[in-house]
Amino acid sequence: MKIAVIGTGYVGLVTSTCLAESGNEVVGIDKDAAKIATLEAGKLPIYEPGLLELVQRNVREQRLRFTTDLAGAVREAALVFIAVGTPEKDDGAADLRNLWAVGDVLAAVSKPDAVIVIKSTVPVGTNRALAERMSAKAGRRVEVVSNPEFLKEGAAVDDFMKPDRVVVGVRNAAAGDLLHELYQPFLRTERPFLVMSPESAEMTKYVANAMLATKISFINEMANLCERLDADVNDVRRGIGHDQRIGFQFLFPGPGYGGSCFPKDVSALIHLAKSLNIPVDLIEAVDRVNNNQKMVLASKVRQHFGPQLKEKCLAIWGLAFKPRTDDIREAPALALIDAMLADGVRLRVHDPEAIANARAIYGDKLAYCDRPYGALEGADGLVIVTEWQEFRRPDFEVMRRLMREHVIFDGRNLFEPKSVQGHGFKYYAIGRSVI
Repeated sequence: MKIAVIGTGYVGLVTSTCLAESGNEVVGIDKDAAKIATLEAGKLPIYEPGLLELVQRNVREQRLRFTTDLAGAVREAALVFIAVGTPEKDDGAADLRNLWAVGDVLAAVSKPDAVIVIKSTVPVGTNRALAERMSAKAGRRVEVVSNPEFLKEGAAVDDFMKPDRVVVGVRNAAAGDLLHELYQPFLRTERPFLVMSPESAEMTKYVANAMLATKISFINEMANLCERLDADVNDVRRGIGHDQRIGFQFLFPGPGYGGSCFPKDVSALIHLAKSLNIPVDLIEAVDRVNNNQKMVLASKVRQHFGPQLKEKCLAIWGLAFKPRTDDIREAPALALIDAMLADGVRLRVHDPEAIANARAIYGDKLAYCDRPYGALEGADGLVIVTEWQEFRRPDFEVMRRLMREHVIFDGRNLFEPKSVQGHGFKYYAIGRSVI
């Protein structure tokens, strides 16, 4: 099947590559010429485990190519996926300007029988609005379906190849059948292919992310309460997680959620509800709790050092909003960095993948270190913000020799308090009563 995918960000690049891997002829399109040049040179503009090898293989076998020529690339495509960014506006609403612009071009140049697939996360009602807009411009009915993505950064390839489910929103059964044929190679283990209205599909994406964000904010709020009551949130988490109605997923306390999806989608859902005068008190609380939680590490640092904080030097391990990605959008580390810089603290930072993205924001305000131990040299404390695997088993004796003061602020509860204290460190965690 000939397929065009507009947008080569996380979603678009994973979608185009995985569809090519299943035997389709795919072209990835982006208006960013530098990004396309990077891809044509056999490199990636993002970090995503396992993706580079798939891109290189499918380009080599001529199932996948990249271009900036949108009009030329879509003329023969039976399916055109729209995977452009829908960033958050100042009022919390999704910015759909990229989507409308792409739709206007597609109305003029796509095949009359092409099916347009919205992969971008968009507010409920966007599918209908885009279909009406494109049909009016084309002078014919344009088939627009919704196919929200449920990819986790850091595991996006596996999520696409082995989905929990595939959701499609259609008004025409034939369009649903076409997408079912497309996704059949990924559904061989009897994973469900769920067909519904476009409005239900659009809502499914927002509700899924809002539910996961709710679990994170819930356990973070309970962790803060545990800490004040001398309870251990790790024990509490185990105590509730074995209840099959609750489970363990997304019940790990930390410094708040970030990334390109949860913050933006929660804000968009709140904005949508307000536009309809529908109260969403719970989701508003989720957002508020998360914003507060992003300051929890800064608060612990300030309480520990007091008036002596100014001119201290801190090491930060982890800049990305989660491990196995270089994405720092809405990352808790950014809130910590901003707070510490405002307090006059010198910062030495390390992340296995996100250094370049942080440098693009902070320039020479930070000291960037290639290795975790390098960040510790002369530091008065260590703050762990992202739970990269390589941070879990450090040599505490080496750390003691490198650091000027021996204190660890563990935003991910990577260590057992007694073990760290046994090595001579003052230790602060999230939701754990530490003596």
